[in-house]
Amino acid sequence: MKGMRDMPDETRADPTTAAAKARRCRAGRAITRAVAGWIAVRRRGLRAGELGCLPVTLVLATVWIIFQCLNSTFLSPRNLSNLSVDIVGTGFIAVGIVFVLLLGELDLSVGSISGLAAAVFAVLNVNSGVPEWLALIVAVLAGTVAGTVQGYSIARTRVPAFVVTLAGLLTWNGLMLVILGASGTINLDENGLIAHLTSYYFTDVGVAYAVAALATALVFSASYLDRRRRMTLGMPHRPLHTIGIRTGAVAVIGFGCAYLLNQFQGLPLALLIFLATVAGLDIVLRRTHYGRQVYALGSSVEAARRASLGVTGVQTAVLAVSGTLAATGGLFLASRITSVSQNSGSGVLLLNAIAAAVIGGTSLYGGRGSAWSAVLGMLVIQSIASGMALTDTPTAVQLVITGGVLFAAVVIDSLSRHTQQAHGRA
Repeated sequence: MKGMRDMPDETRADPTTAAAKARRCRAGRAITRAVAGWIAVRRRGLRAGELGCLPVTLVLATVWIIFQCLNSTFLSPRNLSNLSVDIVGTGFIAVGIVFVLLLGELDLSVGSISGLAAAVFAVLNVNSGVPEWLALIVAVLAGTVAGTVQGYSIARTRVPAFVVTLAGLLTWNGLMLVILGASGTINLDENGLIAHLTSYYFTDVGVAYAVAALATALVFSASYLDRRRRMTLGMPHRPLHTIGIRTGAVAVIGFGCAYLLNQFQGLPLALLIFLATVAGLDIVLRRTHYGRQVYALGSSVEAARRASLGVTGVQTAVLAVSGTLAATGGLFLASRITSVSQNSGSGVLLLNAIAAAVIGGTSLYGGRGSAWSAVLGMLVIQSIASGMALTDTPTAVQLVITGGVLFAAVVIDSLSRHTQQAHGRA
C-alpha cells in the first residue's frame, strides 16, 4: 500500500478512465461490426443483381470529378446552387415518367402536357387577368385531366401506352398552339408568383440547416418505426446498425448541401418544393396500398388482374399523376425563363425526362425503381449540361455523352434483370 501511495500520479490506474476506454473500445467494435455487416449485405445484393443507386452514383461522381478537373468553378457554391434549380422543372416531369415506367409503360406526351399547362397559365393570367394562384391551379388541373383521359383510354382499350400517349403528344401540342394564338410568345410577370418559384431563396442560413435536420430526423423515425412494426409482426426487419448508417448518410448529405447552398444565396424555394414532393411521392409508392398495386402491375399485369386488383383505376391514376407532374414541371420551366412560347415543352425535354428516370435506376421492364431515381438521373444529365457550358463544349457533344450514359444505363438494367432472374429474384 505504501508503494502505491508513493507512485507518481500519472502512473496510477484511474478506474473512471479505464471504464471510459473500455466503453470506447466496445463502441468501436460495434461500429466496425455494423459496417462490416452492412457491406456484406450489399455485396450479396450486388451479386444477385440488386444494384440500387450504385451505378448512377458512380456515374455522377465521375462526371463531377472530370468537370471539376476541367474547370475549377464547376463545384463552386454558385454553380451547384444554379444546378439545383435547373433540375427542378424537368425533374418533376421525370418523376411522373418513373410512375409510368413502374407499370412497364412509357408516356410520350409529358413534354406537350407541360407546354399546354404553361400556355393555359399564361393566357389566363396575362391575357385574361385571372389571379396567379387560380391560373396556376387551373393549369395543373389541365395536366391532370389530360393524363386521366390517356390513362383511362389505355386501361379500357388495352392499347399500348406509347401509342395512346404518342397521339396525346400531337393533340396536346396542337391545343397549346391554339391557346397561344397568333402571338406565339407570352411574357410572365417577373415579380409574380410563378417567377418567384425559381428566383426566391431562403437567405437565412438557419432554414437550410433546419431542413437538413428535419430530413435526418424523419428518415430515422420512419426507419425505426418500420423496424418496430415488423418486429411486432414477426417479419424480417432492418438491424439497427443499417438504420444508423442510412441516417448518418442522409445527415452528411443534407448538412453538406445546406452548407454549400448557404455559401451562395441560401436554400432555393424550387429545390425545397421539388424534394418535398419527391419525398411524399416516395412514401406513396413504398408505404401505401396504391403504391404496392403499382409495383404489382409492373411485375405482371395479368397476375394483377387475376388477383382482382383494380387495374383500370391504378393505370388511370398513374397517368393522371404523370400528367399532373408534367404540368407542374412546365410551370417551373416557364418560371425559369419567365415566358411561354410555341417551343415550350418541345426539343429534348421529353428525351431528358425519360433519360433521367432510366439513368436514375428505374427499370424499363417495370416493377423496379423509386421517385428518387429521377432526382439522381436529373443530377447526372444537368451536371453534364452545366459542365459542357462551363467548358464551351458544343451541344452536339453533350447529346452524344448523354446518349452514351443512357445506353449504358439500359444495358446495366438488362444485365441486372437477367442476374436477378438467375437468382430467382425477378
